[in-house]
Amino acid sequence: MSRREGEIQPNPIPSAQETLSLLELNNRIRDALSEALPDTYWVRAEMSDVRVNASSGHCYLEFVEKNPQSGQLVAKVRGSIWARIFRMLKPYFEMETGQAFASGLNVLVKVSVEFHELYGLSLNVLDIDPTYTIGDMARKRMEIIRQLQEEGVFTLNKELPFPILPRRIAIITSPTAAGYEDFMNQLTHNKKNYPFYSHLFPALMQGDKTEASVIAALDRIYKHQALFDVVVIIRGGGATSDLSSFDSYLLATNCAQFPLPIITGIGHERDDTIVDMVAHTRLKTPTAVAEFLISRMDEAASAVDELRQAVITLSSDQLMRQRNYLRLLTARFPSLVMNRVERIRSDLRSLAARFPAQISSALSQREAGLGTIALRLRNATSTGLAERGRFLQLTEQFIKMASPEYILRRGYSLTMKEGKIVKHAAELREGDELTTRFMDGEVKSIVQVKKTN
Repeated sequence: MSRREGEIQPNPIPSAQETLSLLELNNRIRDALSEALPDTYWVRAEMSDVRVNASSGHCYLEFVEKNPQSGQLVAKVRGSIWARIFRMLKPYFEMETGQAFASGLNVLVKVSVEFHELYGLSLNVLDIDPTYTIGDMARKRMEIIRQLQEEGVFTLNKELPFPILPRRIAIITSPTAAGYEDFMNQLTHNKKNYPFYSHLFPALMQGDKTEASVIAALDRIYKHQALFDVVVIIRGGGATSDLSSFDSYLLATNCAQFPLPIITGIGHERDDTIVDMVAHTRLKTPTAVAEFLISRMDEAASAVDELRQAVITLSSDQLMRQRNYLRLLTARFPSLVMNRVERIRSDLRSLAARFPAQISSALSQREAGLGTIALRLRNATSTGLAERGRFLQLTEQFIKMASPEYILRRGYSLTMKEGKIVKHAAELREGDELTTRFMDGEVKSIVQVKKTN
């Protein structure tokens, strides 16, 4: 039966002799690499995640390379320095460069390429060139630190007063991070049952968007800063190369100038990012951050207990002093009362002895006062009567001078019409009968002619 044109032909099933196990494939890769790269090579790379095994003395690390423009990782491979070489290489490198053998240094190392069937590809370090100086990561960190110090913001967050009761916590982390779960378990199950109130502000904690994500979370917290006491930035473990976002200038300056104390737990004990440096308090892990917050509550509780004990002691002392005073007062009360009664009795006797003389003196003073008042009254009455007499004489004389008789005696006459004094010529008509009074009599007349001015 023929196949139709264009129909997909199925691949033939390989036989057992044609298949490879994973171990066999890895062996071939190892042999191929050994044949293709048999020599040693001087390689430029940046060290990351440097760690030393305390028991064996071997040093394990990662070599990374970044894009100069974007800073993105473009290559990464595991490395190892066996204890025999590391014991000589490390002090030699540190003595020549003046730098600690640590993550973030660009190095020039002599390596051999190895491939292990179980652990995969790695570079075995045989030598190092100490003239190849500090790498881009460390130099960039130093430049950022210097810039923050010159701008005067490097220690701003550290200078903020730490709250006595850091109960309201704003948390910046990934909600799926194991470190977040550890932190919450440690915080909520504290032995003293301290009440903590926390709110999660989700953020990416690794990758290219970490910087922008954490800054956005800080901005959200800033809008509600009155609701929180502290900010916690936590992150679980991981490679040192994943912490490069926390060496960002923009993120560091946001943290340094944030108005609430920031506590970090974003790395391991051997790692120290710039955000750690500018934060108020730097701790190793999320659980260490939780323990720190609990310890601050313990300190506050201890202070309260000390104050309570001091109040109890002072109250007891005061009560004892008052009790002793009352006992003393009770013992002395009868004699105090008797002394007081005797003093009052003596005062009364003295007052009774002085009373007649005081009454007599008071009466004499009153009598003298009354005499003075009587004399003043007599003088005032005489003066008033004399003034009234003079006033009456003046009034009598004025009345006499204003009387018609007085005026007539002075040579004047009064003309009257119908018993009323005539004051103006206009009041008269021709034919009116007038009476003219003189001092010694009167004359009657008739108006014949009237002339007016």
